Amino acid sequence: MKPLHVEVAIIGGGLVGASAALALRHAGLPVALIERGHCGARASGVNFGGVRRQGRPPEQLHLAQRAHRIWSRLPELIGTDAEYVRSGHLKLARSRADLEKLAAYGEKVREFGLGLEIIEGAALRRRFPSLGDGIAGGSLCPDDGQANPRLVSPAFARAAAHAGAHLLENCAVENVDTRGADFLLTAADGRQIQAATVINAAGAWGAVVAGWFGDVLPMQVNYPTMLVTEPLTPLISVSLGVEGGGFYARQVVRGNVVMGGGYGTGLPGDRSRPGRAALAALGRTAPDILPALACAQVIRCWSGIEGYFPDKNPVIGFSPNTPGVLHAFGFSGGGFQIAPAVGEVLADMVTGRGGPEMAERFCPGRWA
Repeated sequence: MKPLHVEVAIIGGGLVGASAALALRHAGLPVALIERGHCGARASGVNFGGVRRQGRPPEQLHLAQRAHRIWSRLPELIGTDAEYVRSGHLKLARSRADLEKLAAYGEKVREFGLGLEIIEGAALRRRFPSLGDGIAGGSLCPDDGQANPRLVSPAFARAAAHAGAHLLENCAVENVDTRGADFLLTAADGRQIQAATVINAAGAWGAVVAGWFGDVLPMQVNYPTMLVTEPLTPLISVSLGVEGGGFYARQVVRGNVVMGGGYGTGLPGDRSRPGRAALAALGRTAPDILPALACAQVIRCWSGIEGYFPDKNPVIGFSPNTPGVLHAFGFSGGGFQIAPAVGEVLADMVTGRGGPEMAERFCPGRWA
């Protein structure tokens, strides 16, 4: 069997890899999107679904702003809005000290024009009467939003295939060799892909793939715990977060409240399950934030698998040890919103048109 010969081979069919494949096809490059299972079935498809810029460090906001413009064009770009709505994102403060931190963050990122608004006291109660009495205030980013992760990533992959990308699902790459100036990737079922450039967008398995090319990176794997309730009457229109972390929630049009916080555990076979301690903590915290949740029935809980770096920034950059390898993984639980922009940036880097702003904060060699 002759190898499939392309210009770029992307390992990982999540949202980062799929958006990169689409952007590379728009740039006219032959590309293969390689996924060992089904595109969007891992972290990209089981995450919380928050599409937020608020709360990100300034170095990520350049990407977040670029992604913000892409999210508004989903129907024309991938053929569906993926239930994306600019509902607003409200980050809550449970103390005066936390509220001051939110105000300080707003000043720090003022140049990005997020439109952050500090709301407290009676004004908060009028606008969001479903919140608990223990909430001191919050910071509202009115144009942030939410989307259905089960729809977004597969739609990007389908759009890339429609644009001419080779979509190789159930294709587990097990070996990487060289053939002349190219890389030769061999899958477990014998399929081979030859490419001049390899993009490592393997998510929680990105560090393993990086090791194939001599790059040892300090990524840890964790398992975010999430759950969803039965449909409820309207409680909150905005997506919620909490200063200091530990809880996030959003209510979808059907009335279900999706929420998360804490971590689960890994299982053999690259599987995971929700954490008992995390679920118990959610059971205590949720009614404090939204008292109406005290009697809500939970209909499902789950856990994803995500890669985290110590500084909470992803790796986006060329391998310091193997020319032609470009890494993009380790988004530390915050990749959903910025992924479409990362895909465009990866295409820019492959074609020599540029890279991310503040690239030194994302380069793979920053721990050298």
